[in-house]
Amino acid sequence: MKTIPRRVVTGIKNGKSIIEQDAIVTNVSEHFPGLIISDIWSTDSTPAKFEDKNIENTAFPNTPKNGSYFRYVQIPPDKDLGIVAPEGQPHPLMHQTDTLDYIIIISGEIYLIVDEEETLLKPGDIVIQRGTNHAWSNRSDLPCIQLAILLDAKND
Repeated sequence: MKTIPRRVVTGIKNGKSIIEQDAIVTNVSEHFPGLIISDIWSTDSTPAKFEDKNIENTAFPNTPKNGSYFRYVQIPPDKDLGIVAPEGQPHPLMHQTDTLDYIIIISGEIYLIVDEEETLLKPGDIVIQRGTNHAWSNRSDLPCIQLAILLDAKND
C-alpha cells in the first residue's frame, strides 16, 4: 500500500509553539483495489477547536455538522477498478454530496464529470465542488492523488 506523506501537527506548550506530531500518516485504508484513502483531520464545530481527534477512514467521508474534513485520496485508473462508463449514460460513480469541497490535484490526472459536461484536471488544478452531482474518472494508466477539504454546507 502506498505510503501517505507525513503529517505535522503544531500545538502550544508553556506558552510556546511546538510540533506535537511529526510522522507518516498511519490510518490508511484501501476500500476498493487501488483506492487509497487517509482521513487526515476533522473538526466538529465552527469556529474550530484546537483539539486532536482520531478519525476512522471511510470509503465515503462523514463531514460533521458545522465541521470540516481533510482527506488524502489516491484514485486508481478506472480500468483497474473495472469501471466502464457507456457513452450517453451517467458515470457509474456519479454521486452528490452536501458539502463544500476544496480539492487540489497533487499528481496524475482525472476527469471531473458533472451532469452536462466534464473537464480534465492535472497537478496543481483546484476544484471548488459546491454540492453538485459529480463523478471522478481516471482514464489514464497512473493513479491520481488529490487532497480534499470538505466543509459542512447548506443550500439556501
